[in-house]
Amino acid sequence: MDPATSRPAVVIDNGTGYSKMGFSGNVEPCFIVPTVVAANESFLNQPRISTKSSNWLSQHSAGVMADLDFFIGDEAFSRSRSSNTYNLSYPIKHGQVVNWDAMERFWQQCIFNYLRCDPEDHYFLLTESPHTPPESRECTGEIMFETFNVPGLYIAVQPVLALAAGYTTSKCEMTGVVVDVGDGGTHVVPVAEGYVIGSSIGSIPIAGKDVTLFVQQLMRERGEKIPPEDSFEVARKVKENYCYTCSDIVEAFNKHDKEPSKYVKQWRGTKPKTGAPYTCDVGYERFLGPEVFFNPEIYRMDFTTPLPDVIDKCIQSAPIDTRRALYKNIVLSGGSTMFKGFHKRLKRDLKKIVDVRVLASEARLGGEIKAKQVEVNVASHPIQRYAVWFGGSILASTPEFFEACNFSSFYYILHAFACHTKSEYEEYGASICRTNPVFKGMY
Repeated sequence: MDPATSRPAVVIDNGTGYSKMGFSGNVEPCFIVPTVVAANESFLNQPRISTKSSNWLSQHSAGVMADLDFFIGDEAFSRSRSSNTYNLSYPIKHGQVVNWDAMERFWQQCIFNYLRCDPEDHYFLLTESPHTPPESRECTGEIMFETFNVPGLYIAVQPVLALAAGYTTSKCEMTGVVVDVGDGGTHVVPVAEGYVIGSSIGSIPIAGKDVTLFVQQLMRERGEKIPPEDSFEVARKVKENYCYTCSDIVEAFNKHDKEPSKYVKQWRGTKPKTGAPYTCDVGYERFLGPEVFFNPEIYRMDFTTPLPDVIDKCIQSAPIDTRRALYKNIVLSGGSTMFKGFHKRLKRDLKKIVDVRVLASEARLGGEIKAKQVEVNVASHPIQRYAVWFGGSILASTPEFFEACNFSSFYYILHAFACHTKSEYEEYGASICRTNPVFKGMY
C-alpha cells in the first residue's frame, strides 16, 4: 500500500485572482492568497562579460539567485511597492495558465512555504476551468511529476467540484447548473449526473476584474483624489467591502440622492510614496459595479447579454429531460457572487424569463393546456466563495479518491481512473493527463 494514501491529499484551487490551498478533509482552505508572483529580474539584466578574467562562478550564482529570489501573494505586492527590482507576473489570465515558469514558482511557494509539506508524501488535487486545453493538463502533469515528484495527481473541473460540494441540500445533487464567477472569467456549466454537458457551456467576457475596473473608472471620472498607482487596489477593496446588488437601479439612484449620509461611504487610505492620509467618497459605484452582470451595456458596448439570459440559453440548449432539474439547482460559485442580494436578483430575473416563455407556450395552445410551473432555485451560501476548493476537499478525503475502483460510488463519476500515479506517468508519459472523464472521453 502506498504510504501517501494514508496522509491527507493537498488540494490547490488556482484562480485568476486568488488561489486557495489546504488539505483534504478540512472545511476551509488553510490559505487564500492572490495569484501573483514578484520575481527579482535585476540579476538577469546584468551585462554578461565574456572575458577570460570574468568570474564565471559569480555569474552562475547570480542566475541561481534569480531563480530563488521571488515572492507570491500579498508579499509579492508589498515587495513590488517597496522596490523597483521586483516585477509582478500574473501566471493565470481568464482562467488559463499563460506563464508556466511563474506558475511553477507559485506552486513551489504554495507547497514549501505555505503548506510546509513534502510533495512526495501527498497526493495532489488541482483544478482547471472548463475550457482548459489538454496541452495545459499535460504541462501541469509534467511539472507535478517531474519537478515535485508527487505520487499521484488529479486535475478536476472547477464547476463539477462546486456542485460536488453538496451545500445546497442534505443529499448531494450531481445535476445542476454551476454559475462560476471568478476574477478572470464567468462560466455557466450545466452538469447532468456528474457529467459536464460540454455543448451547453456558456461564458461571458465579464468577471470580477471587470467590476473592479468599472468601479475604478467611476471613481476616476468623479474626480476622487486617489493616487494613480493605488487606484486599482482601492477599487478592488471598495468592491469587496461596499458593493451590493440592487433590485431596481432607478430606486437605488433615488435612495443615494435622498439620503447620501446613509448610503455614501468614505474610504480612508494612505499614499504609498509619501505616507500622507487621504479620503474619498464611495457612492453610485456601490451598486453600479455588480450591475454590469445584469446590464453589461453600461460597461461595454460589444457585449450586451445579461447573465440571466446566458444561463437560460445554456439550460435551453441542454437535453430536454434535464432542463427542469437544471433550473431547480443553480449553484453559485466564486468570490464575485458574494455581493449582497446577487442570488435574489439572479433568481428574480431568471424566473421572469422562464414565466414569459411558459405564458407564450400556453398562448400558442389557445389556453387549452396549462403548463406546469418551472421551479427556479438559486442556491446561495457563505461557502460559495471557495466552493470549488471545498468540493475538492470532500472528494480527496474519500477512499475512492485513491483506489479509483469503486464502481458503485457516485464519486466514481468524478474521478474514475483519473487519479494518475507516478508509475503511470513513468510508463505512459504526460499524455495520461489529457483524460478527463467528466467530459466523457479523451482529447
